[in-house]
Amino acid sequence: MKPLTDSAAGSAGNHVYAQLKQQIVTLELPPGTALSEKEMSVAFQVSRTPVRESFVRLAQEGLLVVLPQRGTRVSLIDPDLVEEARFMREQLERAVIRLACRDFPEASLRSLNDNLELQRDALARHDGSAMFELDEAYHRILFEGCRKLGTWSVIQQMNAHLNRTRVLWLKTDPYWDHLYDQHRAMGDAVVRRDKELADRTMKEHLRLSISNLSVLQEKFPDYFSKTEQ
Repeated sequence: MKPLTDSAAGSAGNHVYAQLKQQIVTLELPPGTALSEKEMSVAFQVSRTPVRESFVRLAQEGLLVVLPQRGTRVSLIDPDLVEEARFMREQLERAVIRLACRDFPEASLRSLNDNLELQRDALARHDGSAMFELDEAYHRILFEGCRKLGTWSVIQQMNAHLNRTRVLWLKTDPYWDHLYDQHRAMGDAVVRRDKELADRTMKEHLRLSISNLSVLQEKFPDYFSKTEQ
């Protein structure tokens, strides 16, 4: 095999990292799953180096745990980190939607409406994976329209534990209409420049993400780490 150039190796590492992170967040690789550098290098058709580098990055983000003499596993979901990520998102997203009520581009409003139409289609098809991706995209559009994509990137660095609980909830709760309704209400509040309604709806929306956390912990005890009392 021809050795990879630095740029090619870097590109391979980024691809492996992004794919593994996606599989962990969407629970394709559930909490506690054992991972092997050799098996991953075969699966992704790359050398072990980009896989090893991806493992290091994911471990730094708390998504993988490297256990001496026992290998590497997908981390359990930490309820404390779930709450911390929700807290950060709530503070920043409430601030951003208030900014959006003051000044938000027409093109971004059209993007929100297009996203809502896709959400309605996902609801009709009962497609939880699509609903999760569209939910994330809706919030990203708000940040992009307010020229705060750097802030959105910071959020993503802490968001994985929270997102795993959101995906788990979508997989177990058959009723998602209120998600669409809240997104629609937020968009309408931005159009009307109603900062108070937008702020209140965003707060309620983000607190949904942990409202059923104890239920999920009881139903999937093997997916969650035990918190200190």
